[in-house]
Order: sequence, then structure tokens, then C-alpha cells
Amino acid sequence: MKLTDYFNVLLKDTVNLGQVKLDLLDSRFESVYKALKADEQIGPLILGKTPQGSWAHRTIINPVGDNEFDADFMLDMSENPDWADDPKKYIEEVYAALHRHSTYGNMPHSRKCRCVRLVYANSMHLDIVPHLDLADGREVIVNRDDNDWELTNPQGFTDWMKTKDTLANGNLRKVIRLMKYLRDHKNSFTGTRSILLTTLLGEQVTELRTLLDPGYYSDVPTTLLHLVNDLDSWLQDRPTKPSIPDPSGSGVTFDHRWEQSTYSYFRDRIHAHAAEIKEAYNEENKDRSVELWQGIFGDAFKAPATSSSSTKFPAAPVPATTVGRSGRAG
Repeated sequence: MKLTDYFNVLLKDTVNLGQVKLDLLDSRFESVYKALKADEQIGPLILGKTPQGSWAHRTIINPVGDNEFDADFMLDMSENPDWADDPKKYIEEVYAALHRHSTYGNMPHSRKCRCVRLVYANSMHLDIVPHLDLADGREVIVNRDDNDWELTNPQGFTDWMKTKDTLANGNLRKVIRLMKYLRDHKNSFTGTRSILLTTLLGEQVTELRTLLDPGYYSDVPTTLLHLVNDLDSWLQDRPTKPSIPDPSGSGVTFDHRWEQSTYSYFRDRIHAHAAEIKEAYNEENKDRSVELWQGIFGDAFKAPATSSSSTKFPAAPVPATTVGRSGRAG
């Protein structure tokens, strides 16, 4: 059974990052940007800011237990001619600006390959990614390890994501969140980066599917069933790690994001989940279907609270003669 209302509860109460945390993220994002913009040394180079990754794509989820959640943002910067042959300087200088700040200098902050990470105690961290439009026309971020530029097109990826999600009736983002929940909370296909999961699931969404079956992406469980099984078929045809191009058209690939061993594990786990999801979806006995879905998503997969539980008076009993037939839930 589809049990769509159960999925709504799972997403709302367990999977989705709550509004309080989203508001906190937005507030901290604005404060960090304001501090960097006010820095005397790098402030004049800063042009703007843009949410990036799962935050921008609306696929961010609640972290496991007391773990911190994370969010990325692009720090739009202009070129400094003195750093033309030293791209890592942009990361070094953003780090230095945080280091000399009265507040952020006392918080954990570090330099990563493509960003500067600022950690808030027991809650979250921000990854600040220097982002430039070079004079030669390239849109780039910094690879500090190689001290070189990397081509990027974050807006193109976000636009691709919006197009795919619209084609899937707004259900692609929800399915991605559910699959990230399986990875993070249920310890399945660990090691597979979110960018890969998002790209692979998004690429399964096609207009042809909707032409052949207008209900192919009609609701969350149906979209989950089809996307995971379509991805499984694609993966089973590829025992060797395939190349995964950036769908934004930047010209880069995400191949460096995983090894053959990580890919093989992901391929095996998606194969298992595809069978589990199909069995739960096709099961006509409601109790058994709930049991099967809970085997995938855990006890957080549950029925919505009854309306009577939130009212002062209990609902009137239903006359026996008006009880309808049992059937497939949706």
C-alpha cells in the first residue's frame, strides 16, 4: 500500500529539517556574511552570497541524534590580481578573516579542500565556499589541495534540480530526503555523497515516463517506488563505476567523489531497497504493508495522529451499518 499519510508524518516529524533550525541557519548565514563583508582586508572583494548544496536544493534533512547539521554557501568574490597564480589564497584569506574576528576567531574553524568550515557547538557547521567569475569567462571555486581552480555552475545545478522536481510533481526532493534518511539514520549505503545521490535520482526523472504514465510521479510513495527501481535497473547494467557528469553542464564530473568499492556497496544496497520498497508498496494487507515500510524506515513511519486526539470531546461512534469496505490505502 502507498500509505501516503504515513509518509507525510515521516517527512514532517522526522526527516525534514525543522523551521526552527532553518531559521537559525539563515540567521547565522547572514551574520557570518556581514562579518566577512565588514573585514577590512577581504571585505572589498566580496560581492554577494548564495546558499549552496542541499540547503539550496531543499534536500537538507535532520541530522542523526545529536550530530550537527551542515550547510554550504557560496561567497561570491572578485579577482585579486596579486593572487592570480595562487588560487588557494582565497580560502586562506577567508579563514584569516574569521580568525581575526572577535566572535568567530574563538569558534572552531578550519580550511578544507574547497571551503572554510565554521563550527557551532553541538548544533551545526557552515562551509564557506569562495566562488568567482574569472575575467576569462570561467566560473570557478578553489581546490586548495591542488592550488587550482575548479569549474562550477551552482545556479545551473539548482535550475536543473527545480526542473526535475517540477516534472516529478514536487516529489523528487522528498524522495531524495527519504533516501538520505536511509543513508544517515539507517546506515545504508554509507559513503555515498549527497551530490551523487541527488544527481543519480534526479537523472531518473524523465518526461517520457510521464507521457507513458501520467501518474508515474503522482505522490511520494509512487515516486519513491519508481525512482529507486529505475535507478536500480540503471545501476545493475553498470557493475563498474560509471562516470557521473555534473548535470548543470559545467563540464566536470563527480567521479572523484567515490571509489569502486563505495559504488559497488551503493549498487548492492539500492538493489536491496528497490525490492523492499516494491514489496511494501504492492502489499494489499495494511498491517503487513506498515510492517514492511517500517522495516525500511523504522518506527518513525507511523499513522498521523487522529483528529479525536486533539479535540476536547471523543468522536461519535460509527454505526455498524455504515462501515465501508476495506481496500488499498493511499
